[in-house]
Amino acid sequence: MSGLADLSLVEAAEAVRRGEATSQALLDACWANLEAVNPQVNATIWLDREAADRAARAADQAVREKKPVGPLHGIPMIHKDMYYQEGQLSTCGSALRRDWRPTVTATVLARMAEAGAYTFGGLNMAEFAQNPTGHNKSFGDCHNPWNLPYITGGSSSGSGVAVATRFTYAALGSDTGGSIRLPASACGVTGIKPTQTRVSRFGVMPLSFSCDNVGPLTRTARDCARVMRVIAGHDARDPTSAREPVPDYEAALDGDLRGQRIGVPTNAFFDPDATAVNQAVEQAVSVLAARGATIVRLDLPLMEAIGTYVSVISRVEAATIHAEWMRRDPQAYGGHISGRMYPGYAIPAPYYLEALSRRGPILKAFAAEVFGKVDALVTPTIRTALPTLADTDIDHGPPGTEHRFMAVSANTRPFNYLGLPTISVPCGFDGNGCPIGLQVSGRPFGEARVMRIADAYQRDTDWHARRPPLLPA
Repeated sequence: MSGLADLSLVEAAEAVRRGEATSQALLDACWANLEAVNPQVNATIWLDREAADRAARAADQAVREKKPVGPLHGIPMIHKDMYYQEGQLSTCGSALRRDWRPTVTATVLARMAEAGAYTFGGLNMAEFAQNPTGHNKSFGDCHNPWNLPYITGGSSSGSGVAVATRFTYAALGSDTGGSIRLPASACGVTGIKPTQTRVSRFGVMPLSFSCDNVGPLTRTARDCARVMRVIAGHDARDPTSAREPVPDYEAALDGDLRGQRIGVPTNAFFDPDATAVNQAVEQAVSVLAARGATIVRLDLPLMEAIGTYVSVISRVEAATIHAEWMRRDPQAYGGHISGRMYPGYAIPAPYYLEALSRRGPILKAFAAEVFGKVDALVTPTIRTALPTLADTDIDHGPPGTEHRFMAVSANTRPFNYLGLPTISVPCGFDGNGCPIGLQVSGRPFGEARVMRIADAYQRDTDWHARRPPLLPA
């Protein structure tokens, strides 16, 4: 039974569609792993097995009756606990919403349900999606399934863990400064941050109006492509969502990288002391070259401005969203959350408006300089070996802890300001047995290209298929 949980999302969906596996059997397999491992990793906040059983029976009956089925038919999923489902718990990882139940359902969940998937729980996450590590004051820290004392990445910590430990075939995360890609990297799974506005954010807890993104964490790039085909596209309930046509992302995954120019930055993204990470990324670059890609080394422009402006925007917008709660109940927040938001109230309005107004010109200049030379960029997702939870506990750690904490997301934040589609795939392990991630970024609305590169890499490697040692044999 547990072997079914090792299937990729696409494999599981096809098995259900063909009648080779039942949705109930998939759910049972995931649940068995959850019961065996979750006490050690703390990946969930709430679960609803009874509703899941009903959904699985309905999915299996539809297959028996030969009714039309969607691309995610019969797939059980758990998502980051900030996606609203009418009448269901949605804690957003905070004591302030411990018992809160929304009256609307997120567009992305509605679209996935229409495609045949069902949701059976809420996953642990950083409080209000505001840290890159997996710490959580209210519901307890998430632990890395490859080495328990180490960080899981955040803020979609439970999503990364749940996919890695086979509790779910896919999990939605959110990404404001790296919160899909960081747990994907730290937990050895695949996760994509789409182009800003590519996916509707209606019914999703906001953190930063200008930088928030919705996307999936899965086992493979092909799984990401299938989920993205379902959730992408304009939504009238989210007027900021793009009207760009949604391509068939899976059809683009042909494994052929001939003619693709892949850039490797010579500045900003590599730590000379991170030998294991740098070697893993260089080996990955060699795999891409063997697939036909041309590798181009280049300097990236405007990186200092990008880093400054994204920090200004995210701090001011988070402070604005939380202003009422911060006035009413500041003690309910973790110390590092307050420490992040209070400076947002002190940033002058001209600085914030400058950061917003410069975004378009900077993107235009960056695209002309970079994408005039290459079709995509590859970097480490996290530029150093993973730190431990203790080493990044800025609520209780000694001076210097904040630097280690913020360094986790140094490579991911720039792509939130630029709004570029970026995927992280596993590409090796560090000396502590923790995964290393390869980040692939492309032009606006170039999700198909970055997933194509990621899929080509996964055809020649098996990092994405490795199982955490906690899982039952």
